[in-house]
Amino acid sequence: MGQSISDQQPGRLSREEVVHQLAMRFTEKCYTPLELHSLKDVFKSLADQQSDIEFLKEDTIARFLELPDAFRVSPVLFQIISYIGAFPFLRDAPAVLGLDQMVMVITIMTNRYKRVLARGSRDRTKLFFKSMAVYDRESLELRSGDKETVKDPTHEQPSSRRSRTRSRSRSHVQGFRVDQVGDDDFEGEDDVDEGDLEMSALELLDIHEAVNKGDAPSHLMQEAMIPADNFRKILMLLLLTSGLDPQESLSTAHSSRIATDRHELEKLRSTAENILASFINPEKSPGIRYRDFNRVIPTCFPYLFHGFHPLFEHFLFSNTLRPLPSHSHSHSQQTNPGTQAAPSIPPVIHEPVQPLLLQDKADILDLNVLSQLSLFIPGSDLFRRLRLLYSGNEAGFSMRSFETKVFNWRAPTILLVRGTRIDSVPDGAQEAAFAASLPPRRFPPGATGSGSSSGSGSSSSSSSSRLTFGLYLGQPWRHTAKECFGDPDSTLLFQLEPFHDVFPASRLNRDYVALTKPPSNRALLSVGCPHPRPSKASAARRRDTLLSLGAVSLLLDDSFGHAVFNHDYTSRGGAFRPSVTRRFDFQERFEVQSLEVWGCGGDAEARAQAEHWAWEAREAEARRKVNLGTGDMATDRALLEMAGLVGANRSGGSMA
Repeated sequence: MGQSISDQQPGRLSREEVVHQLAMRFTEKCYTPLELHSLKDVFKSLADQQSDIEFLKEDTIARFLELPDAFRVSPVLFQIISYIGAFPFLRDAPAVLGLDQMVMVITIMTNRYKRVLARGSRDRTKLFFKSMAVYDRESLELRSGDKETVKDPTHEQPSSRRSRTRSRSRSHVQGFRVDQVGDDDFEGEDDVDEGDLEMSALELLDIHEAVNKGDAPSHLMQEAMIPADNFRKILMLLLLTSGLDPQESLSTAHSSRIATDRHELEKLRSTAENILASFINPEKSPGIRYRDFNRVIPTCFPYLFHGFHPLFEHFLFSNTLRPLPSHSHSHSQQTNPGTQAAPSIPPVIHEPVQPLLLQDKADILDLNVLSQLSLFIPGSDLFRRLRLLYSGNEAGFSMRSFETKVFNWRAPTILLVRGTRIDSVPDGAQEAAFAASLPPRRFPPGATGSGSSSGSGSSSSSSSSRLTFGLYLGQPWRHTAKECFGDPDSTLLFQLEPFHDVFPASRLNRDYVALTKPPSNRALLSVGCPHPRPSKASAARRRDTLLSLGAVSLLLDDSFGHAVFNHDYTSRGGAFRPSVTRRFDFQERFEVQSLEVWGCGGDAEARAQAEHWAWEAREAEARRKVNLGTGDMATDRALLEMAGLVGANRSGGSMA
């Protein structure tokens, strides 16, 4: 990387020279001298050599990153790396992963490219799509009228393994014809080609002549798709690496989640399935089209690829720069006599860190759900910061318990509610009373997962009856007597199971959160519903017994025993925007099994809450010890004022 190319004209550089010059620019602007030295040292320790070329192989990268064998994700990740390594000439992919190519990979995978390139995250999202995509050759042949095999412009691999992969895709009889219904949000071919990172990189080098950027033609992009099985493997890896420290071992940090315990692997896989359902129905569609990928990620998964950041920053920490601890173990493997020894994998030094989830015992939130939340809520608010404030199974399912545990937390909170779907015909008196309180207009239950924009989805609702919804609230909880509370920038309604979906707050309707109690209102907790305003007219008493649901809303009854999620897609105008994937009306009515509220904050927030609880206890004790009973209200009030219990906005109970 140290060769000089200053004597050549920028417009006449070969592709290799352009790549080298861009790599030099990245290393100058995106890395510290120590990080660059570590990268070179790690690369040299890992690289194989053929002739005068040093490069990294798939199994070497997999062992260095400690990718779990159970995931079988190594070939998929290596496909992504080999494609991005060809940047900015992506048509030359797959790239031989030399040092310059690894600079490209690490710079893009860790988002460091933003320090020098003008393009945004949308172009990076497209780049990730193209790195995972394959092409429907049957459709391309029909489009071109050519019966010969169409060359894959981005994924032609020299190895027999990749040749077999392409053979399987070519032999697919029906091709990958999914999502035949048009998508109103997809703007066509121009949407695919606008704002390329490749062109931004060439502009950085002051290259103005027409250069083949390496983009697939727009009609190829429309025929491209990510195989569902490949994307599922990447999702499992991203869930595992979310919250990982750059110097933390993947195998050590998540040994319980990637061990041979089939139960833990199934739980992680189930979470990945819920996420995959946001893009497609895997039972009906073999892969994800770009229009669905590009539509879903900005709303439902803005931080989906952040799990790559700490994983690839492992290349920027070299253990040769400091002494190894005595307990470090080597990852080198024995080889058979007569074969070339695999490159020695340098052990990674790991500093002890706090667990991602400070409390192990919870009914809903575990490491998998925590990782799922980090895909759309910044991890800085979640990892090592969540504290369980309220659990219905421990404190009791009541408004009083909820108020006691939650109201004094002065930082954002996350409410999670899980239950089982109830039948359309009520079973028992409580279900019947809850059903009678809902408006007569009912929708069918939502699908367990479908990327299609049409259809009710009710046919697949029976395959999973467990539902999990949640609310991210940036403001402290309080009672609402007349109007809802919340902020459009820090209030988020979402579903986690069996379908991952996010419903951002609208700025047109501010009926975000209401928590009411008698005598002014009926007791309920609602999200996205109009604030209940009881009518005094006797003729309206029957109407007042019905709950009022918002277009996109979640409502829990007074006992927290039953809940309903309403998605009225056709009406619009609610406090939360409708789903970007399920474009139909549905309603989920379920019996609550678990209800939790988690506080997003550190020790300072916990101390503030403890101090407030202590103050309330002292106030209650002071009230208990005040000796009233003089018979003179003025005298009694004077005693309370002297004790500091009334006045200064303190009511002192029922004394007026």
